[in-house]
Amino acid sequence: MGERVGLEVSLAVSEAVKLARAEAVAAYPITPQTHIVEELAQMVADGDLDAEFVMVESEHSAMSACCGTSAVGARTFTATASQGLALMHEVLFIASGLRLPIVMAVANRALSAPLSIWGDQSDVMAERDCGWIQIFVETGQEAFDQTVCAFRIAEDPRVLTPMIVNIDGFTLSHVVEPLELESQEAIDGFLPPFSAQVVLDPDRPVTIGPVGFPELYTEIKKQQNEALLASHQVIVEVWKEWADSFGREYRPVESYRAEDAEVLINLAGAVAGTARVAVDEMREEGRKVGLVRTRLWRPYPFADMREAVGSAKAVAVVDRALSFGGPGGPMASELRGALYPLASPPVVAGFVAGLGGRDITVGDFRAMVDETEKIVSEGYTHEYRMHGVRE
Repeated sequence: MGERVGLEVSLAVSEAVKLARAEAVAAYPITPQTHIVEELAQMVADGDLDAEFVMVESEHSAMSACCGTSAVGARTFTATASQGLALMHEVLFIASGLRLPIVMAVANRALSAPLSIWGDQSDVMAERDCGWIQIFVETGQEAFDQTVCAFRIAEDPRVLTPMIVNIDGFTLSHVVEPLELESQEAIDGFLPPFSAQVVLDPDRPVTIGPVGFPELYTEIKKQQNEALLASHQVIVEVWKEWADSFGREYRPVESYRAEDAEVLINLAGAVAGTARVAVDEMREEGRKVGLVRTRLWRPYPFADMREAVGSAKAVAVVDRALSFGGPGGPMASELRGALYPLASPPVVAGFVAGLGGRDITVGDFRAMVDETEKIVSEGYTHEYRMHGVRE
């Protein structure tokens, strides 16, 4: 068992990076992720972390520096949020295309305009297709555990793909939670040193990322996508080994009171705790309601999600991002794609809620379940609503 402490979740991520023996950190401060990299900078300055901390002039430069340090074989970490992640956009595709196993924490926050420093998932959903492995965590313990696991997953020779650990801005990043910090010895036993497959070295020159002519580009992208899809197996293996080593289990999709549920709530992130309270209340009233929480977002867990949904009549998907001009939110759209090959798919009701940090309450979840049941009764196969809009 690790040491039991009370710690701000952002600092728990920093501790995980230190225990993972990261060798390079390049970052630019932006609310609400700043505490993560401030703490890492202090660790490097104090000699507690033997790493190169690269101070840059922007998030674009931060990701560019990360590509350089990872390409020369250094275990590399960064963190960002919101407009910072958007500024990285160009380089995110380079990192994944070059198969550089960078780990990044994103303290999810709304995108401008209008300016909002509060949390939703608009930032990472805008980067849904950047080729990175992406997960959402619910608790501080999960943030600590998954940051360590991310290095193990990304650096696996079968994967070699960068990975994002999404942490709800403020509502998770800035709270203090009780959690277990594992010892350096225990983490060393779980996470071996990074051994890069191809390294930029002046003494042994190689070319990384040359021009992709039309005759080869499609095949290269297919290889990249196949590797991302195949990472699912490695992710499950790593999480099982983590459970065997430390006793905390993780799955691509987490279910709560879902076995006999007729209506399921599907969402990602820390708001799942509030959703569980709503589920318990409705269960006490005799309503068959459950929760399915998405942890693994990319690669999308098709089989896991189909199994989790089971024989439910409907799924109320709660997106904290809006797909402008599209069918509501990205999670609802993805779930429809996963379920509609089935012979009798459930109704998928999409709700966009919690934008710009607006609270999603127990009452909101109850109202969304009510609305989903109404949609089912009216014979719709799918529908979407902007929940809680003030007329």
